[in-house]
Amino acid sequence: MRVPVRRWRSHIPKMMVFAVAVMAATAWMAGCRKSGSPGETGVGATTTTSPATLNIAVIPKGTTHVYWRAVHAGADTAAHDFNVNIVWKGPVLENDRAQQIAIVEQFVSEGIDGIVVAPLDNVALKRPIDDAMAKHIPVVIFDSSLQGDVGKDFVSFVATDNKHGGEMAGDELARLLNNKGKIVLLRYGEGSASTLDREAGFLDAIAKHSDMQMLVQNRYAGPTSGDAQNTALEMADQLRQADGVFASNESAATGMLLALRKLGLNGKVKFVGFDSSDKLIEGLNDGDIDALVLQNPKMMAYLAIQQCVNALHSQPVTAHIDSGAGLLTRENMNTPEMQKLLEVK
Repeated sequence: MRVPVRRWRSHIPKMMVFAVAVMAATAWMAGCRKSGSPGETGVGATTTTSPATLNIAVIPKGTTHVYWRAVHAGADTAAHDFNVNIVWKGPVLENDRAQQIAIVEQFVSEGIDGIVVAPLDNVALKRPIDDAMAKHIPVVIFDSSLQGDVGKDFVSFVATDNKHGGEMAGDELARLLNNKGKIVLLRYGEGSASTLDREAGFLDAIAKHSDMQMLVQNRYAGPTSGDAQNTALEMADQLRQADGVFASNESAATGMLLALRKLGLNGKVKFVGFDSSDKLIEGLNDGDIDALVLQNPKMMAYLAIQQCVNALHSQPVTAHIDSGAGLLTRENMNTPEMQKLLEVK
């Protein structure tokens, strides 16, 4: 059955992002509740059911990493609060651009009301998203950017300030090393705008210190922790020389952790990662990881759904929203602020 396409108009005034975040956070703190189970992962779609009339597709980069479970939970909470249905569907692995493009195309052809998508590639997803916008289906980009102009090529962009997140990681690693030492950067993947920004921010932070030297800065981990581990092991000689390491996402950090343990370098090399999982938190507790930059994926998804709903109702839409980030260490990991960022349900 074809879902009717709702007409909408872009209305993006100059609003303060902080005000939007406060309003969303107020609704959030009223009770993080879900209107349905996340269901199974993978490319199969799951729907949050409610008596709503609007149907919004939520398309993550992948469904393997713990991070996306938290995104799903935030989308479910927003579906309840804003009385909409969400349809969750994404590729299994975060390198399957063709699958993500096909999913967007499927929803456009079915006439979904709105789309919230985290692009795997900041260029490859442009054409299908252009098609959606041309058919008056509002698209909100979240997590990772897309080439184009907000308000024209998509209605809103909701994400972590990833460049700042990378700078946080670089500043922390410099502090841990007293502003001197040899550094290895394990990147995530080419075309992933979010991690490219993190890596750029990290390099900028390290460049502020003349006594810090980059040993490796152009190796890519790949889409899984297994790929990342193999890539890290191929850099064994450089890792043995390194004083500090940064890995720019969950799977890259997990692979690096496993490689350092296998090489007997865990706890000997200062290690800052990005995102969290049970394995990474275990590494932090064990002293094998020194810090993790955490995003707020639940709030990110919540705000992205909110902006899509606003567009569908011809309400004001905020062009850019920073969903926030924090630095997790062994010293602060039990604080309420950090525990909130660690929630995945």
